Amino acid sequence: MIEAAIAWLFSVFAISKIGLTAVFVISFVSATLIPMGSEPAVFAMIRANPELFWLTILVATTGNTLGGMLNYFIGYEAKQTFAKERSSRWFGWLERYGAKTMLLAWLPIIGDPICALGGWLKLPALPCMLYMAIGKFLRYLTMTYLLLKVPEGFWHGISSWLG
Repeated sequence: MIEAAIAWLFSVFAISKIGLTAVFVISFVSATLIPMGSEPAVFAMIRANPELFWLTILVATTGNTLGGMLNYFIGYEAKQTFAKERSSRWFGWLERYGAKTMLLAWLPIIGDPICALGGWLKLPALPCMLYMAIGKFLRYLTMTYLLLKVPEGFWHGISSWLG
């Protein structure tokens, strides 16, 4: 029985050329301050393996949330770097709304710094992680759902255009 479970686990993480491991890594890296998007990998994985819709969304959400927490802990340790910015409106806004601001961690450009500033302000880590996960989960779910609604012919047209 354990052998079957291990075989299943290996088969799940080795699916297609992208694989869930790659989705996790790409989602993790894209949540850091490195400019990168994970939605194409998530969408490609789901397009290639529709039966893995929820598992792919869960893996991407987990990777992206952990990447956001990396930003949080970087900010937690980088207090001296941001000390001169203490009077900016971002800090007041984060202090006022607390961990709930991590719901916005999914936003392009400002989401990753929000995680770092939340750490700098030493907002409670667990609520921050939970709000990050909720926001990121909803982003992946919405983006993938909308992309799946685009007609198949459109994707074939893009594929042939790209060569």
